[in-house]
Amino acid sequence: METIVLAGGMGTRLQSVVSDVPKCMAPVAGRPFLYYLLAALEKAGFGHIILSLGYKHEAIEEWLDTLSFSMRISFVIEKELLGTGGAVRYALSQAEEPDVFILNGDTFLEVDYAGMLELHRQTKATATLALKRMEKFSRYGVVEVDDISHRIMRFLEKQYCESGLINGGTYLIKKEALNLFPEKFSLEKAFFETKVSDGALAGFLSDGYFIDIGIPEDYAQAQKDFRDGKYKTV
Repeated sequence: METIVLAGGMGTRLQSVVSDVPKCMAPVAGRPFLYYLLAALEKAGFGHIILSLGYKHEAIEEWLDTLSFSMRISFVIEKELLGTGGAVRYALSQAEEPDVFILNGDTFLEVDYAGMLELHRQTKATATLALKRMEKFSRYGVVEVDDISHRIMRFLEKQYCESGLINGGTYLIKKEALNLFPEKFSLEKAFFETKVSDGALAGFLSDGYFIDIGIPEDYAQAQKDFRDGKYKTV
């Protein structure tokens, strides 16, 4: 299996608690957050990781030189901001497999990657999104899915929700899916939201541990979770 990790973010909303490093390098329980993503990918059997880098990419490259993961790690560097879609499209130029996972470098979701790939192929989806059920939330939009076909029916805007499925920040996409898109675009708005009407998107439910460190409150929660073993690091 092969994946792209979007690791070029500045972490603007984390500046009050973390400064001077890319968001994916924010320290969590003594290690950069990116370490936990890479360790989980290695454990899951991934053979090739493509890091999409931008802000202070040198810090990530230097850190990678200190690691000894068994999988091959390569990277692309954005010279200018391309948006999430543009970043994925650019990184896909280094991909070798027909279906490629996409991960956000500030989000950790424990996923059955093999099961997600199986569903993706069974449904013949252009892209499959890992979904996580949440309770009493307003930070995320809701994703509606047909329980039988696994097709994503629509995306709902952020608002308070008692219970619902959210986009877990882990995707699986056909390598050629973005070939006709421009150099700069939003994966969420220009691709996912336009493909819903075509029935081209599938949803894969995950019951695993989830954390998004994008805001100080959840970054603090990640510190506690990883330190206390809520998620068993490797």
